[in-house]
Amino acid sequence: MRDFEFWKMAVGVICTLGLYSVLYRETKVYRFFEHMFLGLAAGFSLVALWTETLKSVWWDKMVGQVDAEGKVTSMGYPLYILLLPIGLMAYFVFSKKSNWMSRIPIGIILGLWAGQQADNWIKTFWPQIYGSMKPIVPNTFDPIFVPGGAANIPNAVYVTQAVNNVIFLVTLLSVMSYFFFSFEIKSRFLKGTTTLGRWLLMIGFGAIFGSTVMTRFTLLIDRMYFVFIEFLKTNFFS
Repeated sequence: MRDFEFWKMAVGVICTLGLYSVLYRETKVYRFFEHMFLGLAAGFSLVALWTETLKSVWWDKMVGQVDAEGKVTSMGYPLYILLLPIGLMAYFVFSKKSNWMSRIPIGIILGLWAGQQADNWIKTFWPQIYGSMKPIVPNTFDPIFVPGGAANIPNAVYVTQAVNNVIFLVTLLSVMSYFFFSFEIKSRFLKGTTTLGRWLLMIGFGAIFGSTVMTRFTLLIDRMYFVFIEFLKTNFFS
């Protein structure tokens, strides 16, 4: 068992180093491990498609469910079987003669999707619109953590919160003014707000890019911990 765990970790280390060899350049070694990783990911996606989507959303609802004692916990809906041929029609996209059949499930999905968008729009954007209406005038100057102080005042707005809300609203209005493309902007004030909005957008995109880079470093640290600590230190230096 120990030998199996050792060789399993060794294979993981080799694959890790093979994938990170792209930092030197794209070689045949990297291509080999890349294709192996994509193959494993494709196989995992097929299993995940069945276990996380098809079985729970389609199969279990079609055949029903029975508990360990043999009692029926939910009745099945046999009409769900009609979804199978509709879904299989999508694979006719690979047929030159019958690829028109692949448009049927696409049309059904687009129709259902379009019908859901009004409800999704309300659920997605109305909370954002409501959340953008922030108070900018503080209503208390009492210490926050004093018993009986501002912490017990309903809807208390502290000075720091008011400052943050002002920054938020200035950012929101400036960025919105940047997207006024339907008419020519001649006002100096609007030109200033659009310029400020563009700069704030650049700062926001820079922060997103920075968080993406840090995510890559997090993955690198995790893989290097696996190579140097879990494998090398545990098996050779412990």
